[in-house]
Amino acid sequence: MLEIQNLNKYFGGIKAVNNVSLEVKKGSITGLIGPNGAGKTTLFNTIAGVYSPNSGKIYLEDENISDLKPYELFTKGVLRTFQIAHEFSTLTVLENLMMVPGNQFGENLIYAWFKNNLVKKQEEEIRAKAIEVIDFLNLTHLTQELAGNLSGGQKKLLELGRTMMVDSKLVLLDEVGAGVNRTLLNEISDSILRLNKEYNYTFFVIEHDMDLIEKICDPVIVMAEGSVLYEDNFEKVKSNEEVIEAYLGRGMNVKKNR
Repeated sequence: MLEIQNLNKYFGGIKAVNNVSLEVKKGSITGLIGPNGAGKTTLFNTIAGVYSPNSGKIYLEDENISDLKPYELFTKGVLRTFQIAHEFSTLTVLENLMMVPGNQFGENLIYAWFKNNLVKKQEEEIRAKAIEVIDFLNLTHLTQELAGNLSGGQKKLLELGRTMMVDSKLVLLDEVGAGVNRTLLNEISDSILRLNKEYNYTFFVIEHDMDLIEKICDPVIVMAEGSVLYEDNFEKVKSNEEVIEAYLGRGMNVKKNR
């Protein structure tokens, strides 16, 4: 699904992403872990088109997407969530989801003025899809709630729901567990697993919660100082001496993060 070849992103003299090569296989939930400052978010931002790489290539299903912008990647099914949720706080949960699909007829004045029946028909279809997503995520009781009133975990579920409103090929999840209580985190992880198994979603996941990584991710890629340090399943990753040293050198314990 995703192939990165010798990717570099520099900020002045800082090598935030340093000659990174990796693959995310179609239908996988691939984890990306590493100490703070390892380059994980910069890598995600480069994949998502926020930054242009200094060198190297990014391929989506063999298509070079290295220089595409976020809106262009959106049309190709590459979606990204954020550590801090980016909801429309004054819109309801339902309205937030209905905002997602692009090229809606109602955005075109010609359709709005002269083909209002088509606008209404499409809006009904989008609304039905949004209600399906809300039911899938067990957010039915919050359908008409303003998104700004949601808890941190509920906002993360809403962000996940937005990826379901379009034909997502690759979803980049940036610390979906940050600031989320354990109960909601279990709901989020169960939803990710269902999307992966039932709908064949491909996920690339940055996360510091090792319990979540252990539950949903295989393989796990470890970054340190801008480079890929190690890749394997979680059991081998957590016992690798280089990985342990990279974490312990920054006062962290990669084995458990309860």
